Amino acid sequence: MKSTSIWKFAKEWVPSIAFAILLALVINTYVAQAMTVPTGSMLPTIQLKDEIIVEKMKPLTDFEFGDIVVFWPPLEGNKDRYVKRLIGLPGDTIEIRNGTLYRNGQAVDEPYVKDKMTYTFGPIAVPAGNYFFLGDNRNDSYDAHLWPTPFVPEKDIIGKAVFRLFPLNHLGTIE
Repeated sequence: MKSTSIWKFAKEWVPSIAFAILLALVINTYVAQAMTVPTGSMLPTIQLKDEIIVEKMKPLTDFEFGDIVVFWPPLEGNKDRYVKRLIGLPGDTIEIRNGTLYRNGQAVDEPYVKDKMTYTFGPIAVPAGNYFFLGDNRNDSYDAHLWPTPFVPEKDIIGKAVFRLFPLNHLGTIE
């Protein structure tokens, strides 16, 4: 009698559990994924240890200037995902001088940057199929202005950060 109830339980629940696991794997791989922000490079927009949702449907996503994106940086031996703001699209010319970001020769208003940049960079043109990223905490962010190769190939983009889950007092969309 006991083996009959185990068989009945397995017959009823194993397919549902297997389907749920498969669905979770597909969603996590191709649709969206939660991640913990590992550094303070995006302060004050995103805090260290914030939990965010990354939308991973790249073919359906239009990446635009100012988006917050998760990607694999072009750094030898790196195993960490980075979270930064998209500053340069393919074909853009980026320059930083006198504490101001210039994109295609125009000064950019960046209300999300707390402190003026204390360095100069560029001008540099973003090649086709590549993107240029900087942290919002510009003077304390290991980002494209410091990397040996400042561009992230499109294939290394994971997705767009779209929602903050934690801490609960900051629950909501990310801008």
